[in-house]
Amino acid sequence: MVEGVTEFLPVSSTGHLLIVEKFLPHSDFLSSDLFNVVIQSGAVLAVLLNFSQRIKTFATQWRQPEMKDYLLKLGVAFGITGVGGVLLKQLGFELPETVGPVAWATLVGGLLFLAAEYGLNHSCPHEDITWSIAIIAGMAQLLAAVFPGASRSGATILMMLVLGLSRPRAVEFSFLLGVPTLLAAGGLMLFKSLADPPVGAPSINWTLLAIGTVVSAATAFVSVKWLLRFVENHTFVAFGWYRIALGAGLLVFL
Repeated sequence: MVEGVTEFLPVSSTGHLLIVEKFLPHSDFLSSDLFNVVIQSGAVLAVLLNFSQRIKTFATQWRQPEMKDYLLKLGVAFGITGVGGVLLKQLGFELPETVGPVAWATLVGGLLFLAAEYGLNHSCPHEDITWSIAIIAGMAQLLAAVFPGASRSGATILMMLVLGLSRPRAVEFSFLLGVPTLLAAGGLMLFKSLADPPVGAPSINWTLLAIGTVVSAATAFVSVKWLLRFVENHTFVAFGWYRIALGAGLLVFL
């Protein structure tokens, strides 16, 4: 439920999962990277359902110059994230096991959202997904991977807002970019766990994995549908204050 609700909100699903693991009873498998990454694939189904018409347009009109341009930019952004993610793995990068880094990333991200929204109040946002926006979006996903609490959707949306893109357009591109990103991450993690299980890693509990994925999909569907309506008439200021309150609260607790 935590994964599904927070995956596409700009508040960090990974950060929230790390926090929840500290306060709820859990097994080694439920706190493993495998479980956390694979259940993200369930959240992807929410995007496919909520953007079914958009995806149908991609499938039927991909030869149109506008569609080709959009899909190519999505592909490049995903490629940047994919290559960067592989390099991070080869360098031995692991998610932090403590809440401290998550708290700081959550707090700083909230401050940046408030700053970005203040800047938007004095500018006229545009609707064009430029190459600069696509490249920065791919790099923003890597930033979120390095700093749990930064939020994949939050980092991409924030950077696109800073570059002048409108909120609804930024949310759409971030969500659609998340589809190949999350599916690839989940598929790769599952393949590696089956082909070459890490020494000492807990065995895969397929029942818990299936339950987590299904529940993630169901709650993400509601969350995505709500956010798409929310951004039509609201700013991200509320999310900024939420992140600040959560980050500060965690730091005080620690």
